[in-house]
Amino acid sequence: MGTAELYKKEGKLVIRSVFHFYGGAASTALSQQVAAEIAAAWNEPKAVIRIKRGEYLVEFEIEGQYAPDLVPTAVWHNTDPRRNFFRIEEFSAHDISFVDSINCNTGYFKLSNLLNDSKTAAHEYGHTLGLDHPLILDIRGKGQPGIMYPRGTICDPAYQYDPHAQPLQPGGTLNPALRKVLPGDIAGLQLHRLSFDREGLGIVGEFSSMYHERHEKG
Repeated sequence: MGTAELYKKEGKLVIRSVFHFYGGAASTALSQQVAAEIAAAWNEPKAVIRIKRGEYLVEFEIEGQYAPDLVPTAVWHNTDPRRNFFRIEEFSAHDISFVDSINCNTGYFKLSNLLNDSKTAAHEYGHTLGLDHPLILDIRGKGQPGIMYPRGTICDPAYQYDPHAQPLQPGGTLNPALRKVLPGDIAGLQLHRLSFDREGLGIVGEFSSMYHERHEKG
């Protein structure tokens, strides 16, 4: 979730999101690292969109803050659309990272998913902005996988964990670190349909406002 601010003179549309990370595996360094990776991934396409008669370069400003003392009420009663709240723990009962819905501002990260440049945070950010997984998950012959393809996607060998593995065999599915935000992902946000106020400010995504307790093993 975030705000979208239209700068007509500069020809820019700036999406601003702030991530508040809490939980046993969160830290200041990791918060900044994750925010930087999201920003780098989503700014890579340098996408230009058309809104009415103007063309605008889409830029993403992402901030990561460590919030060790975050309390549930701060999440439940938040009214700032820039603010997203994610718990980070070594263990997830679902064995994966997840968001609470498509179009949301809360979720849960499994620590290992955030390591080794997996693009997991950038993928989940796409969900918070309204993007779902593609319907067709066999994209052999299609080349570069976009950011919203999930783990388990069948893809060209160059994008597998093991380029020599057979599809769906060990190593024979999409290596999530090789996903990229493509112009088509930006187009999928349908930013041209946003409603802007007199100051040129709009909102991308919606409030889910769920505080997550730590998942326990067993």
